[in-house]
Amino acid sequence: MPSPQGSVTALSSASATVFSVGIVFLGYWGVNEASGWRPVDRVVAALALLGFALLGLVPWVATSPVEPDTSDAKVRIARRLFVFGVGSIWLAILVSVLF
Repeated sequence: MPSPQGSVTALSSASATVFSVGIVFLGYWGVNEASGWRPVDRVVAALALLGFALLGLVPWVATSPVEPDTSDAKVRIARRLFVFGVGSIWLAILVSVLF
């Protein structure tokens, strides 16, 4: 069954929106502070970077060609990348708030 019309556009714009929210979080969190990084700070940065990488791959995977035009295999992969990217960004925010 093919994906609904506009799902590639929606995935791409949603990933860009969450990506920008993550950048705002990193700016607020204080990536450029002069003090040394604690181990939890490294975990937060790693989770955020993983989320950015996954969200950056979403438009690339969603728009890559597939063999039959009616196949939505790449859109399904892009959806999973989006979910894991959003989860990673939110986990980074949660870790930074709790610790």
